[in-house]
Amino acid sequence: MNFELILSTAVLVTGIIALIDVLLWAPLRKKKNIEKPSPLIDYARSFFPILLLVLLLRSFLAEPFRIPSGSEKPDLLIGDFIVANKFAYGIRLPVFHNKIIPVGEPKRGDVVVFLWPRDTSTYFIKRVIGLPGDVITYKNKVLTINGHVASQKLLREKTDQDGKKKWPVLMKQENLLGVKHLIYIRPDQPIDDFSVRVPPGNYFMMGDNRDNSYDSRYWGFVPEKDLIGKAFLIFFSWDSTHNRVRWYRIGSRIH
Repeated sequence: MNFELILSTAVLVTGIIALIDVLLWAPLRKKKNIEKPSPLIDYARSFFPILLLVLLLRSFLAEPFRIPSGSEKPDLLIGDFIVANKFAYGIRLPVFHNKIIPVGEPKRGDVVVFLWPRDTSTYFIKRVIGLPGDVITYKNKVLTINGHVASQKLLREKTDQDGKKKWPVLMKQENLLGVKHLIYIRPDQPIDDFSVRVPPGNYFMMGDNRDNSYDSRYWGFVPEKDLIGKAFLIFFSWDSTHNRVRWYRIGSRIH
């Protein structure tokens, strides 16, 4: 379901009805001494300003998203509800996503919401690893960017899981050329080395859960036009395994 398209259509329809009522139907009712408009017109005029406000806030300021997978563990968990800054990378038109006002560009290490290039009706969230022109090398599960190694520091051994299935992981702190964040590495998974150059106007995305993430390694680069916003806050978190709220995560900033 394309909520943005539905919301935009609702704003357009209620706005047109409200405008026609102001210009045409309201004067006719006044001439005929009819006090109340029809329920359809009344609803349209009541909901139009509310829907318009929601559309403006959602399109130009911030938008909520739910984390559906564990690809960004340990920083983001399944069931986290996050907020993305919609104007961080430029003001865009709703639905069409054409940039109308340039504001900023993604920085290496940003956690970004974007449209999946293979199906732009689907939202993905990953970390920016490569900027346009960067040469990215991944060898022995260690990143090298433009010849500079993104060092890793082992913090502890942990267990990750998907439902009832569990497996061992190493939690490390990665220094992504100045941006320090946590990653998971699965020692039992084979090494998938690669080396690429990021083309102009594109970005290379990877999940922090390095051996359990469907990202640019498999489906390619993300065009600048498909960027949605920078994730910056967890406003709610639900643990579906234990059916409880993760209160300790609410209000956490995303790094």
